Amino acid sequence: MLDWFQRLLPRDYRFFPLFDRHASAIAAGAEALRRMLDGGEQVRNHCQRVMRQEEEADAITREVLIGIRSTFITPFDRGDIKDLITAMDDAIDQMQKTAKAIILFEMTSFEPEMRAMADANVDCASLVSRAVPLLSNIGLHVGQLNEICLQISRLEGHADDIYDQGLKALYERSKTGNAMEFMRGDEIYDHLEKSVDRFDDIANQIQAIVIEHV
Repeated sequence: MLDWFQRLLPRDYRFFPLFDRHASAIAAGAEALRRMLDGGEQVRNHCQRVMRQEEEADAITREVLIGIRSTFITPFDRGDIKDLITAMDDAIDQMQKTAKAIILFEMTSFEPEMRAMADANVDCASLVSRAVPLLSNIGLHVGQLNEICLQISRLEGHADDIYDQGLKALYERSKTGNAMEFMRGDEIYDHLEKSVDRFDDIANQIQAIVIEHV
């Protein structure tokens, strides 16, 4: 009886604009991280852009979590809202960690494979920005949401291949030379690979919401 009564009550749709804003912060952060990997004198400036976007995303995440506690009827399950915004926040947090590692190791030049993995981050962020607005009407957009999630998973798989290739090339260059070069590069590759993985986590969470509501 309670479930039937709750379905009649108006739902609070304020979460969707917050999801949109968070997705925009992720996309801007991914773009700034990609610009870092262009190297040169602007690395630190682009790093600051990543930091600002991460701070904006954190503020939005807090607003969503507060909203979950204070809203009687949410557009979909509270747990799903929490898991989605957490997955999104994990993505930009990982990009921030990547940017910090680049600054820590004083890196100003990067391998093509590193830039390719950063490109995958940008592409995944763009797909998330496309997917999130569609969640306000899941039934109407099931096909699009499923296709976007599939594209993200494909990008994640492709990034894994690039990671393997880049790490192998780095090892070949470093095994008779500077061990520090390998350590620095390995750390950046690891962070970039985790960043793309976090986007796959977002796709999995979106897919779970779709399955639950269709």
